[in-house]
Amino acid sequence: MTHSEPQAVPPYPETADIETSNDDYATRFTGVSGQWLLEVQERLTLPLIDRAQGIRVLDVGGGHGQLAIPLCREGYEVTVLSSDDSCRKRIAEIVDSGACTFVTGSVIQLPFEDNSFDTVISFRMLTHCERWSELVTELCRVAKHAVIVDYPTSQSLNAIAPLFFEAKKKVEVNTRTWKLFKHHEVLDAFSAEGFRKNKRRGQFFLPMVLHRMLKCKPISTFAEGICKMLGFTALWGSPVIIRMTPNDPPNS
Repeated sequence: MTHSEPQAVPPYPETADIETSNDDYATRFTGVSGQWLLEVQERLTLPLIDRAQGIRVLDVGGGHGQLAIPLCREGYEVTVLSSDDSCRKRIAEIVDSGACTFVTGSVIQLPFEDNSFDTVISFRMLTHCERWSELVTELCRVAKHAVIVDYPTSQSLNAIAPLFFEAKKKVEVNTRTWKLFKHHEVLDAFSAEGFRKNKRRGQFFLPMVLHRMLKCKPISTFAEGICKMLGFTALWGSPVIIRMTPNDPPNS
C-alpha cells in the first residue's frame, strides 16, 4: 500500500499573494504589452501617494514588486508584508540593498501597530482574497493617512469576463478565479472602518487580456487613449485604483 505525500498547509488563512509573487505569475507582465500594462498602473498609482503626508509605505502582498520597486526608486521607505519567505524572491535586490524591508505575516492580522504607516497599498489582493473585508479592516487599521487598493469591477466590460474564463485561461495559461466587485461593495467595506473615497482611477476600458492578445503597445495605447478621451475609462475602467482616506485623520 502506498501513501500519498502530506499536503503542505498554508502558514496563514489567506495567502493569495504567494501566487502573485512567483515567477510564473510575472510572465503575465512580460513582453512589450505586459510592461505597458505595468507602466499604466505605476503612472496612475504613484501620484496618489502624497509625499507631504510622509514617506512610510506598507505594501501588503507586494512581493510581485510591481509598485515596491518604483516606490523605492522614488525614495519612499517601503515595507513589503508577504505570507511566505518565498515572496521575497522577486524583490530581493531592493531588500538586500536596504531600500525595502521585508516582513512575513498574515494579511488579515498584520503584525504592526495602529497607524504605523503613512500610506498602505495592496494590489492584486482583494480580488483573490476570500476574506477580503478582513483585509480591508487591517489595511485601514495600520494606515495613518491613506489606503490605496485595486480591484476589478463588474461595472465595466469585465462583467462579461466570466463567460470567457476558459478562453482567458488559454491566453494567459496561469489565470485563476477572481472576484468582480461592484463599487459600493468596496466603498461600504472601507466606510465601515471610517474611510471614505478620495480618488478613483480606472486603468483600462478594454479587458487586459485583449491587450495581451494584441501584443502591440501602439495599438493598445491608441485604443485606450480614445476610450479615455471619450470618458469611457473614467466611468467603466477596470481594474480600478482607489485611494481611501480616514474620515477623522489622526494628528500628524
